[in-house]
Amino acid sequence: MKPLHSKTEKALAAFACICLSAVLSFSAFAAEKTYRLTLAETWGPNFPIFGDATKNMAAMAEKMSNGRLKIRIDSSNKHKSPFGVFDMVKSGQYDMGHSASYYWKGKVPNTLFFTTMPFGMVASEQYGWFYHGDGMALMEDVYAPHNLLSFPGGNTGVQMGGWFQKEINSVDDLEGLKMRIPGFAGEVLAELGASPTNIAPGELYTALERRTIDALEWVGPGLDLRMGFHKIAPYYYTGWHEPATELQFLVNKRTWERLPEDLQEILRVAMRTAAYDMYIQNAHASAEAWEEMTAEYPDIQVKQFPDDVINALRSANTKLLANYADKDAQAKKILDSQHAYLDKIRRWTSISEEAYLQGQ
Repeated sequence: MKPLHSKTEKALAAFACICLSAVLSFSAFAAEKTYRLTLAETWGPNFPIFGDATKNMAAMAEKMSNGRLKIRIDSSNKHKSPFGVFDMVKSGQYDMGHSASYYWKGKVPNTLFFTTMPFGMVASEQYGWFYHGDGMALMEDVYAPHNLLSFPGGNTGVQMGGWFQKEINSVDDLEGLKMRIPGFAGEVLAELGASPTNIAPGELYTALERRTIDALEWVGPGLDLRMGFHKIAPYYYTGWHEPATELQFLVNKRTWERLPEDLQEILRVAMRTAAYDMYIQNAHASAEAWEEMTAEYPDIQVKQFPDDVINALRSANTKLLANYADKDAQAKKILDSQHAYLDKIRRWTSISEEAYLQGQ
């Protein structure tokens, strides 16, 4: 290499060194920059299991990023809008949210398919559809027009059918029944004459105690027993309506795009891991609560809905799904995908887990 002789060459060399130094300094700054995000959750402060999922996710993201990603969590007592999470994240008031997709069916009807569907997939099947079928891509299509990304945020598995003030012996007993039940299941019950409504978690006990509602479903014994529903409603029914209730992490799309690729991946892994952890935590909590419930509260009457009620619910569900598919091409695409995946994976579920359990 020949030595530099002219003033121009020396000046260019010096300028190149300055540019290289600036690039390296900027890269180091970008690598060390701290990104501070805010998350609004539907749940109250220190809400068990659901609230643990957000805390675990934030802690994992911060640790894996070596402190470069910090997430502040605001519970419903702080932001005062448990069912306003969609709008707050969409507008950018919050960077992230934790809630349930079917709460937004009044705003964007096709969001309800990404929580759970009556008589649909159980958790292992639904996770397969999300991560190895069409689920994630279809969910992205639904949320993209609203400046949002949605990720699975924790599963409860099969939920109980709810707490009832009176016994359900026939389809006629559903007529006029005032019940807290969100999502598509509420529409199914309405088809059979019930009056479904949605109520924020912190108001459920009072609504049932004051007979504002006749019945409610929440989750399962791991959470229900802590809420005290067994003190004011004697009948506890098994489930049909939410076989794989998946919560969600919502992320403002502009926030996501501002994150470096490595932090996007860290956040993605933290959300996915926290979601799975919540699924296992809820199963464990329900097992412990069921043991406590049967030992200490023997007056609770665990019931199954009669066959004619289940058959009526299933028929109403089939009819309503067909109506959705006929009226909306996107809904049809989602439902066709879910039905095809369920048809395929249920064959394996039946020959593996179902056959094993029946043989015990």
